[in-house]
Amino acid sequence: MSLSGFSAPWWFLLLIVVAAVVVGYLLVQRARRRRTLRFANLALLDKVAPRAQGWPRHVPPVLLIVSLILLTVGLAGPTAEQKVPRNRATVMLVIDVSLSMEATDVQPTRIKAAQDAATSFAQALTPGINLGLVSFAGTATVLVAPTTERQSVVTAIDGLKLAQSTATGEGIYAALQSIEGFSSVVGGADGPPPARIVLMSDGKQTVPEDLYAPRGAFTAAQEAKKQQVPVSTISFGTNHGTVTIDGREVPVDVDDGSLQEVARLSGGDFYQAGSAEQLKQVYEDLGEQIGYELKEADASRPWVVLGTLCLIVAAGSSLFIGQRLP
Repeated sequence: MSLSGFSAPWWFLLLIVVAAVVVGYLLVQRARRRRTLRFANLALLDKVAPRAQGWPRHVPPVLLIVSLILLTVGLAGPTAEQKVPRNRATVMLVIDVSLSMEATDVQPTRIKAAQDAATSFAQALTPGINLGLVSFAGTATVLVAPTTERQSVVTAIDGLKLAQSTATGEGIYAALQSIEGFSSVVGGADGPPPARIVLMSDGKQTVPEDLYAPRGAFTAAQEAKKQQVPVSTISFGTNHGTVTIDGREVPVDVDDGSLQEVARLSGGDFYQAGSAEQLKQVYEDLGEQIGYELKEADASRPWVVLGTLCLIVAAGSSLFIGQRLP
């Protein structure tokens, strides 16, 4: 029951009427007492009149006044900060499918843990949000354009295939292009829907090697900033992961630094996950941030409900607690 703000405060003028009702009731009680004292034979009055009810006789009018106050507050439209689902937003899930995702430092493998967590994220995301999927290794591919239909995203996640190299910048550019195309179709009078990229990677960019190259990750992050599309990055894996390539064991340590810089340059957030459980928790946190927003929403219902209940109790009690004296 919030009292932090009101959308229609002019309804509080009704409290003047409520105050007038209170004053009127007190004046009636005073006048009734005076008429009683003017009765010629008080002894006879005591015999023929019913026994005084005392304070219980004031219960119905007090409940009536309380209900009027509560209903007036409800009419004034109290508001409260509430978590409401977003109905108009675009999210591109960008997943690294380079060969380093075969590492088993996260059980059963990095790619399998990533698929499980991404699937849970897609299924739990607010239904009104448009979700798309991009995979990237040496190149990037838009597997699913933004849509509110989740099954196509889940199917595409299950079918992810690993490939050589890591072109993080290409993944971001592909997501930006998909967002731009989708926004040009659905954008109306309110403009394009807000968008965000969720990028999950386990390693350092290798194509191109320069992160500030025209198609590099840092350059892509700066472009995302210009387009007002923050990139939330997830660094997934550990510093002791290895994969076997051409018969030799190759270390595939995570690269927190570059992913943290991508998030900073784009205006997004950086997350670190060293296990499947941590990755799922990161996705859950992102789902809460992306799928819901805090807004000043209507909070009048509790006031109206309580006011109506008081009014019902006041009407009911008046049937049993009556004042029969003139």
